[in-house]
Amino acid sequence: MGALIEDLVADLLAKGADDAPFATHQHTVTRGGLRVAVAAAAEAFAASGVRSASTVALQVPSSFTQLEALLALWTLGAQVMLVDPRLAPAELDALRERCRPQFVVRAAAVGRPVPPFRERYELLTEPSAGGRAATTDHRLVQFSSGSTGLPKVIGRTADSLRAEVDVLNACPDLPRAGEKVLLLSSTSHSFGLAFGLLRSLDVGVHLVFSAQRSGRDMIGTAASHEVVMITGMPVHHDAMARVEDPPPLPALRCVLSGGELIKHDVEQAFTARYGLPVGQGYGTTETGILTMDVTGRTRPTVGPVCTGIRLRVRDGQVEVGLDRSPYLSEPEQVRYESGWWRTGDRGELRPDGSLHLQGRADSLVIVGGYKVDLLEIEATLRLHPLVDDAIVIHDNTVEAYVATSSTALDHTTVAHWCEQRLADFKQPTVFRVLPTLPRTPNGKLVRDRSVLADTH
Repeated sequence: MGALIEDLVADLLAKGADDAPFATHQHTVTRGGLRVAVAAAAEAFAASGVRSASTVALQVPSSFTQLEALLALWTLGAQVMLVDPRLAPAELDALRERCRPQFVVRAAAVGRPVPPFRERYELLTEPSAGGRAATTDHRLVQFSSGSTGLPKVIGRTADSLRAEVDVLNACPDLPRAGEKVLLLSSTSHSFGLAFGLLRSLDVGVHLVFSAQRSGRDMIGTAASHEVVMITGMPVHHDAMARVEDPPPLPALRCVLSGGELIKHDVEQAFTARYGLPVGQGYGTTETGILTMDVTGRTRPTVGPVCTGIRLRVRDGQVEVGLDRSPYLSEPEQVRYESGWWRTGDRGELRPDGSLHLQGRADSLVIVGGYKVDLLEIEATLRLHPLVDDAIVIHDNTVEAYVATSSTALDHTTVAHWCEQRLADFKQPTVFRVLPTLPRTPNGKLVRDRSVLADTH
């Protein structure tokens, strides 16, 4: 029998003095204050009927309330489904239909747009008709970003979460007890949860949250709180790189990007602005963190494989050794075979042990008998000075979608740009110029044709 989630949470919560800071926004929550809040929330959930193996959909924006509720539900031994608060009602209904939670815990009132962090929300706990108790030892259920279709249902056990914390603790150059980290990654998603919440509780790192999405606000928060590390997604680093006359950051010693590969020009702009390279972490919702280079010295790779991780490249695809399939839904089981899970990423292990990612396996398509890498076309489009971002998909034909803030760019100009730089068989046959490209709730570009076609 594996570890119990309630034992893992009890161990993490027991660490640290009562007056030691846990997390700061406008106010600071101490370790003692967190313990009191979690105990009170657990009592309230128990009064609502939540028990060990109860299934609970938690749909609360990033907040002290969300973190306390998650820990409280785990204290009771519940299986928690982390649901992104930005999902539309129809998307939430679809997830509830697939997973059948017995309870839904949600924020009573959430404004639009959802702020990156708010300290408190009032919670509503509602029973869900037709809900089913957990039949496995998975205690965290998450959903893939849905960038190419229906989200996958992914389960993590207490053993898996504890192992990821141990993997993170073995990574060099990460902040330690008492040091401050500006966490821009959402705590509703894998890295923000494991690195942000769980590792910080384990080690004693002091988390700092930014109130706004603007680059100036994020950098201002980093400066005023004297953080030693900033971690977020490429969209965050891009926004910070655009800040004119930023405040000095004498305490900052490392910057980490994850969620998707950071573009070279964004990394270069950030380094030029702040004098620090951007490190890269690579992981998946299914596995947690896999590689990490906090220093940025191994670019263009995503760093060495983390200690404790089994990773190989077979037939050009990255695979990870797991004791069992990470999926709770049947259709995805085909990606797990004989103890190895296929990530769907193409890559190469360098002689020094670092991993160089080469795009998604499904980005390599056959057009007219020729192999065409859709990511190569995207990179070519992004070289145009008026193109802010680009996506290329293959659906019988190659289609290019570009985002621009300029009125001077049209599909004829984009087509001419490609004609000058790409072989004939690589040419997109459809071009669309848009003000922005759609993204998933956690900031990844959407590659679903039906979504792109509805974007204006």
